[in-house]
Amino acid sequence: MAKLVRFGVSLDQDLLDKFDRLVREKNYSCRSEAFRDLMRQELVQKQWHEGKEVAGAITLIYDHHKRELVNKLMDIQHDFGGLIISSQHVHLDHSNCLEIIAFKGSPKEAQRLADSLTSVKGVKHGTLSMTTTGKDM
Repeated sequence: MAKLVRFGVSLDQDLLDKFDRLVREKNYSCRSEAFRDLMRQELVQKQWHEGKEVAGAITLIYDHHKRELVNKLMDIQHDFGGLIISSQHVHLDHSNCLEIIAFKGSPKEAQRLADSLTSVKGVKHGTLSMTTTGKDM
C-alpha cells in the first residue's frame, strides 16, 4: 500500500468555496478524494497526449434500416481488429440500435476508429470515451 502524504495548499476563498460545492454535488466524502480524482484525470490526459496505451469505449446510435450501414460498420470494425477487444449490440427500439465497442491501444488509433465509425452515413450519434489502462496509475 502506498504511503499517505499530507501537504498544504493555498487557495483563494472563492475558489475553495466553488470546490467545496463541487465536492458536495458529487458526493465525495472529503476534499482529498475529489482532489485525488482531479489529479488522476490530469495524469490520464497526459498519458493520452503522450500516446501511451489507453482503454475505452465508442458508443454509436444508428438506424439499422439504413441500407448497407451495418455492413459498413462491421467492415470498419474488422479493419481495426487489433484495437477492438469487445463489442455489444443493443436493440433500443424497432429502428434504433446502440453499439458499444470496447478498445485498448493507441489514442490516435482509437480516435481514427471513432472518426471512421461516426462519419458513416446513417450513424445518428457517436461518442469516444478514453481512460487509462491502469498500468501507470
